[in-house]
Amino acid sequence: MPRSAQEEFPTWVGFVFIFNLIVGTGALTLPSAFSHAGWVLGSVLIVVLAFASYMTVTFVIETMACANAIQNWKRLQFLKRDRVLEHDEDSNVETMTEPLLVGGAGSGSAVDDNLTDASVEHMPLNIMYCRNQYYSLSSKIELGEMANLFFGRVGRFLFYFCLAVYLYGDLSIYSAAVAKSLRDVICVHNHSGNDTDGDDVTIRCWEDSALSRFDTYRLCLIAFIGVLGPFAFFNVQKTKYLQLVTVLFRWLAFTVMISIAVHRLVAAQSSQDPPIIPKRADVNGIPYLIGTCIYSFMCHHSLPSLLTPIANKRKLKSLISADYGLIAAFYLSLALTGIFAFADIKDLYTLNFVPNSDQDSGFLKAIEYFLALFPVFTLSASFPIIAITLRSNLQTLFLDTTQLESYNFFLRRVFFPLLAILPPIVICFFTESVISLVGFTGCYAGTGIQYLIPVFLVYSARRTCEAMIGRGIINDFRSPFKGNFWLVAIAESPRHVKNRRKK
Repeated sequence: MPRSAQEEFPTWVGFVFIFNLIVGTGALTLPSAFSHAGWVLGSVLIVVLAFASYMTVTFVIETMACANAIQNWKRLQFLKRDRVLEHDEDSNVETMTEPLLVGGAGSGSAVDDNLTDASVEHMPLNIMYCRNQYYSLSSKIELGEMANLFFGRVGRFLFYFCLAVYLYGDLSIYSAAVAKSLRDVICVHNHSGNDTDGDDVTIRCWEDSALSRFDTYRLCLIAFIGVLGPFAFFNVQKTKYLQLVTVLFRWLAFTVMISIAVHRLVAAQSSQDPPIIPKRADVNGIPYLIGTCIYSFMCHHSLPSLLTPIANKRKLKSLISADYGLIAAFYLSLALTGIFAFADIKDLYTLNFVPNSDQDSGFLKAIEYFLALFPVFTLSASFPIIAITLRSNLQTLFLDTTQLESYNFFLRRVFFPLLAILPPIVICFFTESVISLVGFTGCYAGTGIQYLIPVFLVYSARRTCEAMIGRGIINDFRSPFKGNFWLVAIAESPRHVKNRRKK
């Protein structure tokens, strides 16, 4: 459905939205995975995977335009039943001429009174219809709708299954990251920078406490789910202003972390301590970094909601290119400064900045608490949205959404919200390793959403549009990577990643 002018926003807001969506939890786990692969190999992989992710984003955009073209073509066929169209080859315009009288020659009715098609209801009934406006991004067509349009029954099931697994991973990562951050703030007086996740089972949260750090983590997990879990039973909407505030909050946090790392590097140059020399390359760390990068560059599932409201779509390709270029440079800055500034990088990078009980400066202590609680604030705001999205996709996967009200209250309003939030609780109750959760989510479900689904969608969309609309009308939103070589290269890459993980 086309959006009104009041719902549109300028290009720079779209730039902010995409940046805010991509730079999330994955960025916090990237330095740890980067350190496992080595700074030379890691830098190359980040650049390559950023380019691969950008490529598949262009595939999704092309598929969105194809879906809009098919929708516009069907609208035109509907109108053709009641209007005579004359095509002017020079101007590439179809002009509506004499209307067909529906009720007979003397009825005087120009349009059938029974026209109820929803797509026609929202289409301006001008006397002109321009063929080169078939391909557009005027209507928001979600990824699931595109899967329903271009995939068969098996393909649709695999799509929703893959998306559900990815969202489950998202909720697990968010839950573990928030619980660990809260735990480290609560147990700040008994925390060492050299502690590992394995030590948390034996180390006490406080010196005289019976609770271990892992016990406290579990209590924080239960408290977090208890507060935000109920939102899965209701509807929550994001707002433009919340997005803008959140992106400023993230920029501030990441800038502070990079600044502290740079300060440590400068201070190390003037001290007598030996410098930190990280490894250059380690092939054993490739699977973890690939999984983390896939997760860190993910925005494909939300592109329709982000791109459709942009008022000026002529600069869309430049917008996406600039976003991915900036984010790749940002990730490299974060990872490179971290790997040279810290001998041991935690799986959640903010844990390298936990409050120090020996810190005397009130200003520095406030910064430490700000960084330690950063995941709590940002991820808590997104958790209900992800939970509601997962609930809706589970209902689409297992129920007939056209007859949703026919199901009983428990199934509609209780069972599926619980199905969305309970598995992540169980997973995180037994593990606190955020990097393992990110690696699994990225390498498996993330691979499907970021690589395989866009490839099969754009391949099917190209064939469908060519058969239905023809080759004469150009898709202005087509991907620069038009050849089948690129599709095969992207589709083959996940197989090599999985083989590498097995080794």
